[in-house]
Amino acid sequence: MKTDIEIAQSAKMKLIVEIAKYSGISLDDVELHGCHTAKINLKAFKRIKKKKEGKLILVTAMTPTPLGEGKTTTTIGLAQALQLSGEKAFVCLREPSLGPVMGMKGGAAGGGYSQVLPMQDINLHLTSDIHMITSSHNLLAAMLYNHIYQGNELGIDENKIVWRRAMDMNDRSLRGQFDITASSEVMAVMCLSQNLTDMKERLGRIIVAYSRDGRPVRAADLKAQGAMALLMYDALKPTLVQTLEGGAAFVHGGPFANIAHGCNSVVATKMALRAGDYVVTEAGFATDLGAEKFFDIKCRAGKLKPAASVLVVTGGAIERHGYENVAKHVENLKMFGVPVVIAVNKKAKDTAAGLQEIRARCQKLGVPAVISDVWAKGGKGGKELAQAVKAACKTKSTFKYLYDLNETLKDKIEKIAVKIYGADGVNWAEQAQKDLELLNGIGLGALPVCIAKTQYSLSDDPKVFGRPRGFRITIRELKPSAGAGFVVAFAGNIMTMPGLPKHPAAENMDVTEDGKITGLF
Repeated sequence: MKTDIEIAQSAKMKLIVEIAKYSGISLDDVELHGCHTAKINLKAFKRIKKKKEGKLILVTAMTPTPLGEGKTTTTIGLAQALQLSGEKAFVCLREPSLGPVMGMKGGAAGGGYSQVLPMQDINLHLTSDIHMITSSHNLLAAMLYNHIYQGNELGIDENKIVWRRAMDMNDRSLRGQFDITASSEVMAVMCLSQNLTDMKERLGRIIVAYSRDGRPVRAADLKAQGAMALLMYDALKPTLVQTLEGGAAFVHGGPFANIAHGCNSVVATKMALRAGDYVVTEAGFATDLGAEKFFDIKCRAGKLKPAASVLVVTGGAIERHGYENVAKHVENLKMFGVPVVIAVNKKAKDTAAGLQEIRARCQKLGVPAVISDVWAKGGKGGKELAQAVKAACKTKSTFKYLYDLNETLKDKIEKIAVKIYGADGVNWAEQAQKDLELLNGIGLGALPVCIAKTQYSLSDDPKVFGRPRGFRITIRELKPSAGAGFVVAFAGNIMTMPGLPKHPAAENMDVTEDGKITGLF
């Protein structure tokens, strides 16, 4: 079979204006970036005429293996299958970060015959949104240090600067100085903002340092939010592309789920909901990371109400983690009151008998389970999945958050650890206890929490597989993301600047004299 990039390069794409027209978006709101990519002006919100929003479907997964379980591929394939069934279906995805693309994990444009196109542009630079976010982040750092150099009128304590610089690459040598852009609070701000005014206000609330008398110093104190918003004005506009089968797709925003909240932008999702019958989106990694943050952070910020969820499982992940792991993730989704469908994602090495056995075992968990073959067959391979999801959307969703905002930060974190991870409780490092006192003291106790932890285990230890029991997680520190509107709690050894593997994927990439890219998956 062809590689992903060979499939993408041989595809016949529609003009992006055709995709926009099908989506009900006025051409006056389409800002072209070539023939197959466009930015959609936020004025389109006022022009899309739809009495009722479409159904929002979240695709998540069981605890993954290092190579992933095909969550993005399933998301795209499901949207393609829904479209084949006669529905107007949209995909809403995050934009890939160059760090993982050049490292080990790979891109985030799907695979096989369930991809978003133009695949090579999406996995590399797309419309330069990540560059804009990086520039905005680093402008704030430059203005912070310039303010100190020019006299330090705000009385900033140079030992209490909490704003580092950012770049979109895995580079372990820069740890302690840089964060990868996908983990930047500026990225999170953009993805949770409703409009330009909201984004400016959020940018202004970012805490960059503390004064000598303990006051938080914010971007607004440095008068930086206007210029930051200027640099990000175009980045806030959703980016419209297409699926391999000519359906509409928004690829917009790219926060990591093991560090940040792991979902695409609120504006893209809400625009798609106004235009489509079904909107299929994904949240990074498994239910303990992406899904929990999607429900408790993104849905709360955007006032979104998902109609159903899809849990992706594979034979490889079950071999590593077992069916008890699948059962826990089903339990997690049910806690939020959202109907669940299990998609058994077929891999090349799977046998028909093995897939049927997995399906039968999963059905015993009391939810529908279907075999999905969207990687090899595109939308046709997701026909049964689409039928199951449509049926799930007709059942009553009793969506609810896991915690109330008026609970303490400590209680929120412990509730996530106990209910979602299955831990017995939380150990608080000395620094974390100090951080709790500080955050409560500056009035941030009522924010949602975003726990940064490993994606490879329900615990905070990546080497603990399955459904662990009798464990506690350790919170080592907390940091405010006051602009984004949540508090980040760091568990285990999670880092905000990843490194490259011994043999990064970049070693196999090249481009020919005529501009043909090779080695990009």
